[in-house]
Amino acid sequence: MKDYSILVVDDEERMRKLVKDFLKAKGHTILEAEDGEKAIEIFEQNKDRIDLILLDVMMPKLDGWSVLRQIRQKSKVPIIMLTARAEEQDELFGFELGVDEYISKPFSPKILVARVEAILNRAYGNKEEETKDHNGIKIDEAGRTVTVDGKLVELSLREYELLKYLVDNENIALSRDKILNNVWNYDYYGDSRTIDSHIKKIRHKLGKKGKYIKTMRGVGYKFETK
Repeated sequence: MKDYSILVVDDEERMRKLVKDFLKAKGHTILEAEDGEKAIEIFEQNKDRIDLILLDVMMPKLDGWSVLRQIRQKSKVPIIMLTARAEEQDELFGFELGVDEYISKPFSPKILVARVEAILNRAYGNKEEETKDHNGIKIDEAGRTVTVDGKLVELSLREYELLKYLVDNENIALSRDKILNNVWNYDYYGDSRTIDSHIKKIRHKLGKKGKYIKTMRGVGYKFETK
């Protein structure tokens, strides 16, 4: 895997060092911030080269949610939240704001590295140079972009992956469990309502074309343009 630049934001120096040591061993470049304000400052100075952010929730000066909001106003960079809180409502709130992944503390450093590399591979890995058109919704797999009737639609990494999975399985009813297993790429033990939250945002962003994502009562969702 190529060398990626990762911003690690956590007020605990020991935690930053632990994460940094494991990710540097994989060849990645690590930037550090000890609080939310410093995270915003470093991001602004390096936003053209930061490939992923590991962001703690509870921090002094500016908490993780506030940092997330500010970054999402300017960037779709993948963000993994590091949190000691595992409340489902907190996770749903984060996904609404544009979180790509959650990792709850305490965590295995090896699992952290695996999750980081999976996100990096999905976001920046080799894609087929192909653009698919689904009745005005065009998905450019090489550039990982979506346009609706020629207009670019801003989607987070997770939203893009969810839409692409639905489109790739056009006319097939997909259960929430199947969507979680294929889009989230690991056993997700939270509330499946996180899918509903993502679908709601995607529909809104697609405008009139959002109607192509059908709700299958008692099952899940289906993408259908007819």
